[in-house]
Amino acid sequence: MTIPFETLKSEFKRVLLSLNFTEEKAEVCATIFAENSRDGVYTHGLNRFPTFVEHVKKGLVKPDAEATKENVFGSLEQWNGNFGAGILNARFCMGRAIELARENGIGCVAIRNTNHWMRAGTYGWQAASAGFVGICFTNTIANLPPWGGIDRRLGNNPLVIAIPWKGGHVVLDMAISQYSVGKLNQYKSNNQELPLPGGYDAEGNLSTNAADILESRRLLPIGFWKGSGLSLALDLLATVLSQGNSTAKITQREIESGVSQVFICIKPGNSEHTAHLIEEIIDYTKTSRPEHEGGSIFYPGENTLRTREKSLKDGVLVDAEIWGKVQGL
Repeated sequence: MTIPFETLKSEFKRVLLSLNFTEEKAEVCATIFAENSRDGVYTHGLNRFPTFVEHVKKGLVKPDAEATKENVFGSLEQWNGNFGAGILNARFCMGRAIELARENGIGCVAIRNTNHWMRAGTYGWQAASAGFVGICFTNTIANLPPWGGIDRRLGNNPLVIAIPWKGGHVVLDMAISQYSVGKLNQYKSNNQELPLPGGYDAEGNLSTNAADILESRRLLPIGFWKGSGLSLALDLLATVLSQGNSTAKITQREIESGVSQVFICIKPGNSEHTAHLIEEIIDYTKTSRPEHEGGSIFYPGENTLRTREKSLKDGVLVDAEIWGKVQGL
């Protein structure tokens, strides 16, 4: 079923206000949750909202918390999120990184003791919409085995790289596993096979069955050993730059909270020349022959814009069961 964007946003805001979020904070969080579903990232929009509410009720997410600055080293700032809503902390930090980049050409904000930021790409879009290159990443609870291992010791640490472009911002938003846990749950709920192997079954065989992968808890890192190394490097960077919790420390808790994140902004050069360079790269990429007849080559973020346009025109696609659950909160 589909519902209007504003209806979705209003329902989120109603629930958040009942949880003692201020009017301003409820508005920001509700908007981002609704925008995530609007853009087709249902796993971190409507589908994730009941879990977010549960974390607020358990005290893992503090509605009244404010981020506090702890250290400044030139264009690098370190902040403490004080276990506030990850959406609010992340939006603030990217905004602060934009301000630093506007002043100095580059800005970096690292934050500790924050929470899940929902769709990572939200903050890449934020930077690109302001005219800046944006890079951000987070560590997580351990949910990915290192290459050559069986036990979960790495975080599925999302990485975002965003480049502003007048033709439609380029926004790469990727998990370190072939499929995020949310995407696997989506395939499981729809009883669909994955198009490509996403992990291992109980016998250690590569599998396209989401339920088997979730049961074995052995997700496949992107690029095999390369993804494993990238996850470790991102955890190191997030932890060292923020002086916060590592994946090892976060995993000591039963539920993920108190994660570490980094937001980097860079002011691009001459806008006209920069736009030409980006167009050259995208146009050249699209000259590739498609794998299947009638297929198309898309750059990261292009399909998001198409989904956004369709959602605003026809309504946002929602899971009727989850929508009913949210209405009952």
